[in-house]
Amino acid sequence: MDAYNPCLTCGACCACFRVSFYWAESDLAIPDGVPHHLAEHLQSHYLAMKGTGSRTPRCIALLGTIGEGVHCAIYLKRASVCRNFAPSWENGTVNEWCDKARLIWGLQPLDPTCWTNPGKKEIRRAA
Repeated sequence: MDAYNPCLTCGACCACFRVSFYWAESDLAIPDGVPHHLAEHLQSHYLAMKGTGSRTPRCIALLGTIGEGVHCAIYLKRASVCRNFAPSWENGTVNEWCDKARLIWGLQPLDPTCWTNPGKKEIRRAA
């Protein structure tokens, strides 16, 4: 069976944490970098994606509904912090930050079967 990507129905990490990165990852330094107009100055030589530094963070590049269907508007140009964020069980190990973000959004943590079972429904916590 082909691999399934549960991140396409999640998006919790993009609406939970600040996405900060070195300015040289932006299109100010490299042509295919993170679009600088979607970022704001953070400190010294760092930028952060707009929307991720607020009390209720949500990356400006995240499109869709968390827990239902999402995608990144700049996926191919996303920052290294996003590229390096491995969701739980994608590589056979747990990512506590992924689990934490999912729980904040009322989603159960991923398990190994999430990567091979596209029919598996996202299960929300009881309110």
